[in-house]
Amino acid sequence: MGLRFFAFGLAAAFAAAVSLSALPEPARAQEPAPPQAQPAQPIEPPAKLPRPQRGDRKQNLEFLFGALKVAPDAESAKAIEERIWALWFVSGSDTADLLMSRVKTAMEGKDLDLAIQLLNAIVEIKPDYVEAWNRRATLFFMKKEYGQAVADIRQVLAREPRHFGALSGLGLIMHELGEEKRALEVFRRALAINPHLERIPDLVKQLTEKVEGRDI
Repeated sequence: MGLRFFAFGLAAAFAAAVSLSALPEPARAQEPAPPQAQPAQPIEPPAKLPRPQRGDRKQNLEFLFGALKVAPDAESAKAIEERIWALWFVSGSDTADLLMSRVKTAMEGKDLDLAIQLLNAIVEIKPDYVEAWNRRATLFFMKKEYGQAVADIRQVLAREPRHFGALSGLGLIMHELGEEKRALEVFRRALAINPHLERIPDLVKQLTEKVEGRDI
């Protein structure tokens, strides 16, 4: 995707995304900042997920997010995260599940374009399936098609505002674009939901010193 689309697509998509995440009005889209030596990657779900517990999905998520905030250590938090991801991955559609398995195969074969085509089909038949939007946003991020990534993150947050993976991805995009203040705000929102996120606390520390200055 060329920079012409990126300039217009990011401005429109990010404006919609921040309205959902209570962020300030964005400035005009700008050229990506120079890549970092070791760029951060989007947060990915664990390779193996536990089987979701039976019961009311909404109530289960409420309980798990509450437990995540007070998890005593990283190991406990990881177990809770895996249960949240497991619930997010429930599509309620055999067709969507089949296509999602093919998405995984395509990604393992590094065929990102095929994976995106499959995800296009999933969101068409199951538009309320949060993880299909999130996975497609991740792929657009990997392809550096940030405008489309932000548009998909908007869809994720509209359905699940607590999606710490999507929020982290949005923060990484803002960081890549040099929108450091907005990146810091989004990362802090993600940590308020999941204080045990990996890599994000280090980014928050770096950005806090850069945006707000060191404590005297």
